Amino acid sequence: MSDCLFCKIAAGEIPADIVLETDDILAFRDIDPQAPTHVLVIPRQHFDNVSDLTRDDKDLAARVLSATAEVAQLETLERGYRVVTNVGSDGGQSVRHVHFHVLGGRGLTWPPG
Repeated sequence: MSDCLFCKIAAGEIPADIVLETDDILAFRDIDPQAPTHVLVIPRQHFDNVSDLTRDDKDLAARVLSATAEVAQLETLERGYRVVTNVGSDGGQSVRHVHFHVLGGRGLTWPPG
């Protein structure tokens, strides 16, 4: 999608602090971190949300989820971390490109908000 922020990041049109990169997945640091470690993991291919991704490409969905665990390992989050995805405006999704937040580096409280 030509107007999608994350598609532009995945295409290299907008710079990002890359943590992990494969042919079909990109992980980069959030520009407004909510924890000491806050990395976004996205498929390079555009899907609006996790429901679309899991319905249309279960194998890619599994690779994206696996990448969240790899990011946690790369970021040495051995004490724990949180993986979050938001769906729709009521769910707090601000960019309509499926993405997973990997948050850690401090104790995380519940409920999140």
